[in-house]
Amino acid sequence: MKNSKLTGILEQVLLASFFFVGFLLVFESELKIPLFLQPFGRLHTLLLHFPIVLLLLAMFMEFFRFQASLQENKTYLQITQLLILVGALSSGITVMMGIFLAKEPGYGGGNLFWHRWLGVGTYLFASLIYWIRSRSWYQVTWAKCMSISMALMLVLVGHFGGNLTHGGNFVLEPLMKSQTVPLEEAVVFQDLVQPILEKKCVACHNPDKIKGELLLTDAKSIAKGGKTGPLFVAGKPELSLLIQRAHLSIDDKKHMPPIGKPQLSDDELQLLSWWVKEKASFTKKVVDLASTDSLRILSTKLLASSGPKEEEFDFQEADEKTIQKLSNEYRTIMLFAKDSPALSVNFFNKAQYKAPKLEELKEIKQQIVTLSLAKMPVQNADLAFVKIFEHLHTLNLNFTDISEVGLKELAGMKELMVLSISGTKLKAAGLASALKAIPNLKKVYVWDAGLSREDIQILQKQLKGIQVVGGFQDDGSNPLKLNPPQVKNPSTIFDEYIDAQLGHPIKGVEIRYTTDGSIPDSAKSSIFAGNLRLNQNTSIRARAFKPGWIGSEEAIFDFYRGHFRPDSAVLLTPLNRVHQAAGAKTFFDGRLGSFNANSPAWANNWAGVRNNDLVLVTMFKQAITLSSVELRIMVETQTGIFPPESVEVWGATIENQWKLMAKFKPAIPKENFPHTLPLIGTRFKPSTVKYIKIVAKPLEKIPGWHPSKDKRALFLVDEMFFN
Repeated sequence: MKNSKLTGILEQVLLASFFFVGFLLVFESELKIPLFLQPFGRLHTLLLHFPIVLLLLAMFMEFFRFQASLQENKTYLQITQLLILVGALSSGITVMMGIFLAKEPGYGGGNLFWHRWLGVGTYLFASLIYWIRSRSWYQVTWAKCMSISMALMLVLVGHFGGNLTHGGNFVLEPLMKSQTVPLEEAVVFQDLVQPILEKKCVACHNPDKIKGELLLTDAKSIAKGGKTGPLFVAGKPELSLLIQRAHLSIDDKKHMPPIGKPQLSDDELQLLSWWVKEKASFTKKVVDLASTDSLRILSTKLLASSGPKEEEFDFQEADEKTIQKLSNEYRTIMLFAKDSPALSVNFFNKAQYKAPKLEELKEIKQQIVTLSLAKMPVQNADLAFVKIFEHLHTLNLNFTDISEVGLKELAGMKELMVLSISGTKLKAAGLASALKAIPNLKKVYVWDAGLSREDIQILQKQLKGIQVVGGFQDDGSNPLKLNPPQVKNPSTIFDEYIDAQLGHPIKGVEIRYTTDGSIPDSAKSSIFAGNLRLNQNTSIRARAFKPGWIGSEEAIFDFYRGHFRPDSAVLLTPLNRVHQAAGAKTFFDGRLGSFNANSPAWANNWAGVRNNDLVLVTMFKQAITLSSVELRIMVETQTGIFPPESVEVWGATIENQWKLMAKFKPAIPKENFPHTLPLIGTRFKPSTVKYIKIVAKPLEKIPGWHPSKDKRALFLVDEMFFN
């Protein structure tokens, strides 16, 4: 079977799918799915059951493959081989559909992240099993381990997919018993309305899947409504979308919940209607309603279990005005949980931080239960101020300047249970005694804190009852690859000069760069030290290096000099309907277009023409001396985007008295030319002008090697630079 013509074709398709899936994953953020492909993406939820069933069956057969009675059964082996091949191929197609589907509005969050990458992992793992199972070293142990691993992966990818489709905890929900809410404590919304929404609606209206921009997980979002407007009109159920959509025919496209989903029962629909009629209160208790009230009677009937109670606190809530007064540009203060008096405080402006800023919080010291000082310049002595927060149970000191000496200031904090000190400079000696002095500490995070693997193991033995989380400790045998450097400048366009700002999120990284077009290396290339000043167009190629890590991929940052910016600009010819950008302002707004010419309108900075010339006139209040003009354009020959056939630069000191200063013809790309964003332009004899006219002519005929040969090409430009 493996050598049959069909198998050979399927293997070739499987190999081809690697490149297509890889392309989609690399350029996923740039994808814009056309309408005719959206049905293909929506088939994802239908087709995904096919590879799951095939691969589960194949893994069951693979597990027993080496039994003596089956090892010589050619039919059994051929069927197993074909099932794995078809399962791998169909999982690849399912991944493609999933990528298309995820581009539709309303998908996001952690469940999507895990479902996506576990799905990709399933596809690659199934392909790997297919290619290695015929090797001589692939014996019974390998077969069983691979089968079990694949089955577990399928369960996980299905679990996160189920969460996306049906909401969180879909699988375990029937087993999750919650505490019954006494009638006298029941709140109509919290204990009756919200459970209905969670059971019947939240599957499509949660942070991971916000259909119609409607979120139904909390009162604030419910009150806000969605894309089509408010969810309800208080007191008027007949005018409320929540009730109207539920009463539509189940075959109606707008009926909610949609066909195929669990529908509202008559009692549930009645309760929602009466809740809206009673002004849709989020705080009213059942016992606040009259004993003869229809909503109270139905609520008493439907009242079921409520979820586990949130953490309870025995202190009063802080004054709202005090919280507002203490919240500012370097500190946020938020509720720890809904309807809780507890507060969470987060410092986030490093330049504004000073230790006395902690003492300012003494007015709410009883209510603060979590405090984050991560990445602040906190010193050991500052921890004395932290001790005033008597109910603090979580403290984040990651990437601060504290040491094990300063941690002694936290001794005796009775409610502190979680301490994060990752990214600090700690010494093993004295650390255990400092942590033991915190009586109820349950967990401490110490990754990347200067402790060796042995130090962490010893620390764990010394701290009985405290979980020490050390994170990844590289012993040199499994080096990680660094991410590429990042450019920190708000814009890479400048007038006279710019100081290039390169950075990296990992401490201790060395950035090496070149400006001559060569690839940076770790030995000879210049080290970026923050003093790189540019006064002309420059392409910086940079890589990150750090001992014990694999050097990063190359990052390329293009800096453009545009010394003169016109006081006004006007287009004399229309732009292409799809590529309007911001009109004439586009060419001098300092915003560069992305590689995707069809990105959403709000992100699209490409202006283009196809059926007419691009004619732009710019004006200066004061005369300038001009000697060069450059245009940043897009070249994507596959989609018919070519450089212009010619560009003319006209100048004038008196309006409409034009003089041709330069004309140039960019090179026309050959077949298989890469997708690029080049700079085209020309230099000429310095001329004094107040008016500049740019005339760019799109390519009249696309070359003969192209599928659209002899048609007019599309010309796209995002910035122009006058120097």
